[in-house]
Amino acid sequence: MPVRHTAAALMFTSWAWTCQAQTPYFPPTAPNANWETLDPASLGWCQDRIDSLYNYLDAHHTKGFIMLKDGRIVLEHYFGTFTQDSLWYWASAGKTLTSTVVGIAQAEGFLGIQSPTSTYLGAGWTSETPAQEAAISVRNQLTMTTGLDDGVTNPDCTTPACLSFLAPAGDRWAYHNAPYTLLHQVVANATGQAFAAYFNAKLRNPIGMDGIWAQMSGNTVYVSRLRSMARFGLLASHGMVWGTDTLLRDTAYVHAAITPSQQLNRSYGYLWWLNGQTSFMLPQTQFVFPGPLMPHAPADMYSALGKNDQLINVAPSRGIVMARMGNAAQEALQVSAYFDDIIWQYINALECSTGVVAPQADDAVALMPNPATGHVRVAVPTGAVVRELAVLDGQGRVVLLAKGKNGFDADALAPGAYLVRITTDRGTATARMMKE
Repeated sequence: MPVRHTAAALMFTSWAWTCQAQTPYFPPTAPNANWETLDPASLGWCQDRIDSLYNYLDAHHTKGFIMLKDGRIVLEHYFGTFTQDSLWYWASAGKTLTSTVVGIAQAEGFLGIQSPTSTYLGAGWTSETPAQEAAISVRNQLTMTTGLDDGVTNPDCTTPACLSFLAPAGDRWAYHNAPYTLLHQVVANATGQAFAAYFNAKLRNPIGMDGIWAQMSGNTVYVSRLRSMARFGLLASHGMVWGTDTLLRDTAYVHAAITPSQQLNRSYGYLWWLNGQTSFMLPQTQFVFPGPLMPHAPADMYSALGKNDQLINVAPSRGIVMARMGNAAQEALQVSAYFDDIIWQYINALECSTGVVAPQADDAVALMPNPATGHVRVAVPTGAVVRELAVLDGQGRVVLLAKGKNGFDADALAPGAYLVRITTDRGTATARMMKE
């Protein structure tokens, strides 16, 4: 469960991080070149608090974790048999790579994001009417507002038969992989180059990343070492500038990518997740949650988030880039901000001189079993008292309410995705639940 901090403590923490900022640093792009490090003690961090962070990450199936401070590596740790040279997938965190490449292609005059997608894919790329299809722009693909039906049997399918009308373009936000995936073909057709080749030349190679685009479970995902995640995050933290080399020269696009792209989900830019907004939506639900995506993280933070908790966090106000690879921390979700927010509670508590307290390793809620069958037990932190459990459907309606209980009967619920709001004497948290 989230730990409550006083406003003064959080303000002090933010001030301390800002005052410790150093001259920006970019590591060499040559293979196996040394990457400068920063001693955590120089930032006033306590080793026992770093160990608590690593213990939490290890207990939640993390394979690799890295944090940069002003470009230098201040924390880097690998778990189990995973090493600095191990490869892992980015999942949907790689969507931000695609967003950047689209911006580069526009800056070079190959495409315009306001143009209809059919300009680059040809007419008939969906099963919509010509007028409906013509209303879908490249920008709609970047912002998850195509209006195409995401409730189809296979949301990764990109054939016209799988891409059908549900709402006018721009009227509905829905996390839909298929229209996103087609951005690769948009770039390829617009530039006359294979997407991977264009990506390598314009983004990967100039900043010294490694990795390839690979097919996994019907999706095209990026696979690399952890440090490549950190390199891309560092690039993003400087407005797509690497040292003296500006990779994405369209500054308006760079700004738009990390600001609310529409009013439906204010926590979504151009395939980037945004913190510090007044509300947010999550994949596979139309429910709008009040408040920021990650309340314990910096308000100016923007993130690349992927299934099974692959993540890159960019927090310019603190000079921090943080990346994590691994298996699902708790349950396999397309995007999980809750786990990320707990990591930030540990990060906020790293400084020895602050009164900020990190959560305990078990400070997370869990639903068992999940997918739900029969009686669902809700596990909460030791000593917490459950006051209310509310199960919400995809439209945000309360379909089941239980007071003073640590569980509920899921048999009466229809199959689908639900959100469970758990209110205890320590605060409120949410968990995602599937009913088969």
